[in-house]
Amino acid sequence: MGVYKPVVIVGKLAYVSGHGPLKPDKSLVTGRIGDDLSLEQGKAAARQVGLAILATLKNELGSLDRVSRVIKVLGMVNCTPEFQDHPQVINGCSELFRDVFGPDNGIGARSAVGMGSLPGNIAVEIEALFEIA
Repeated sequence: MGVYKPVVIVGKLAYVSGHGPLKPDKSLVTGRIGDDLSLEQGKAAARQVGLAILATLKNELGSLDRVSRVIKVLGMVNCTPEFQDHPQVINGCSELFRDVFGPDNGIGARSAVGMGSLPGNIAVEIEALFEIA
C-alpha cells in the first residue's frame, strides 16, 4: 500500500511497521469502532493485528524465539469521536503478546489512540518495537 519495509532491524531492535487486522483469508477487518463495530469486535481486530505482526516477525527472523521482549506498542483505533475505550481495544494485541512472550517480556510500554480514519477503513492499525537476540 505504500513505500516501506514491514520490519527494519537496527542492532538488537526490530521496528515493525503499522499492520492491519489481516484475517486468515487475507481480507481485513474494516469499520469504525463505536459505529460499525463493537468494543469486543475492535478488541478481536487488535488481536488479529497482533497475529499479523507475529507472522511478519517470524518471516523476518526465522523464529519468534529470537524475540527477547516487547519494548513499545502504538495502537491506532478507527473510531467515532465519542468512543473513549481505546486502551481496551488495543488490549487484544497486548494480551496476545503477553500470552506468547510471558508477562515479563510480553508487556512493554504502550500508547492507544483514536483516529478519525485509517487506510482502507481498517478497524485497527498497530506498530511495535521489539528487542531481538
